[in-house]
Amino acid sequence: MNVLLVSTYELGHQPFGLASPAAWLAERGHEVTCTDMCVEPLAEEAARRASLIAFYLPMHTATRLAVPVIEKFRALNPSAHLCCYGLYAPLNESYLRKLGVRTILGGEFEAALAELANNVARGNAGLTPPVSLDKLQFRVPQRAGLAPLEKYARLHVNGSTKRAGYTEASRGCKHLCRHCPVVPVYRGAFRIVQPAIVLEDIRRQVAAGAQHITFGDPDFFNGPTHAIRIAEELHREFPSLTYDATIKIEHLRKHRDLVQRLQQTGCLFVTSAVESVDDEVLAKLEKGHTRADFLEIARDFRAAGLALAPTFIPFTPWTTRESYHDLLTVILENDLVENVAPIQLALRLLIPNGSRLLELADVRAVVTGFDEPALLHRWKHPDQDVDALAAQALKIAARRGSRRDVFAKLWELATDERPPDNFHLQPRATIPYMDEPWYC
Repeated sequence: MNVLLVSTYELGHQPFGLASPAAWLAERGHEVTCTDMCVEPLAEEAARRASLIAFYLPMHTATRLAVPVIEKFRALNPSAHLCCYGLYAPLNESYLRKLGVRTILGGEFEAALAELANNVARGNAGLTPPVSLDKLQFRVPQRAGLAPLEKYARLHVNGSTKRAGYTEASRGCKHLCRHCPVVPVYRGAFRIVQPAIVLEDIRRQVAAGAQHITFGDPDFFNGPTHAIRIAEELHREFPSLTYDATIKIEHLRKHRDLVQRLQQTGCLFVTSAVESVDDEVLAKLEKGHTRADFLEIARDFRAAGLALAPTFIPFTPWTTRESYHDLLTVILENDLVENVAPIQLALRLLIPNGSRLLELADVRAVVTGFDEPALLHRWKHPDQDVDALAAQALKIAARRGSRRDVFAKLWELATDERPPDNFHLQPRATIPYMDEPWYC
């Protein structure tokens, strides 16, 4: 049976969310076509031939981009069974079903997707639970049908670029941060991908030209022993290969002894969702760290020769002009301007369906309703001037320019003053970064 797997956006990476289920489907004897709309034309002919069309929805942006494609493919092939899978599929089940999607799969989706394909081939799709947290024995991802790595985001470091690959060593998260979209699906659980599978996936990407690997786990240190074992084996086999990962400040503080081991095994930078430097906001979000913890980790990283790439949600219902200025001040005074992508200084709190943020009375008080096509709860700040500041900040952050120049404009926006005279920053070339800045 012909199966079409569709990715609309995965942060500029070759999508693991297509390659992994493709291996399961091929193992069951299905003819699998993978298409990534970020780098390839719309696969209309493959859509016409497919009996099952499955859309991978790992994040909000991907889901928004998928909606018109779902509608188009449904028109092209009305008899095809439409499926959506990935983190944002169960969060938006009601809306997706209105678009004609018949099966929703979240959590650990590979086995369920393979079983769905078997059932569609037999003419009996049946009903599948929308979320599975089963512990799977993964297959080596099948990447042969994907666009080559040179079409994807690259690592920039020391004035040069490296071809980057992408894999996942775990999914889910054992924490319950209020604002995180992982929480409504995994509810504090996380699942590992077996080390042998991860390493073989990386070997094949290296053979295809990868010089750097991004670990896309929600948190690489959910299982620190698992993560370090993979990193050390990777470094033994490919000593010149570098990597990056995402790790909570809470975990970096708890496992400070592992920070140096990250650097020793080829890690260039760690992305960490700091979100705020206001302890009251961090407590509301249940982030598990404080402002002091963040600054302590920033110092640890500088001492270890590692780059920290903090991400933020600067505009929340609790933001004031003064707190926004404070965030910029902390970034400036701790030499982190070049570590922060400009968009991270303009993001507004996203409240998806099922968010734990709605447990808070002060969040419910500002919510104006659920916007189904936008996939979020709309909210207005109690102070209209802060909403205006957020809109202006987003326009500035979206402009082309160096991080230093954009930061300076945001500083002037927040303070009506030029940056301090000691606005001396590290040269951009010394801070490694991927050339795909979005993180939502």
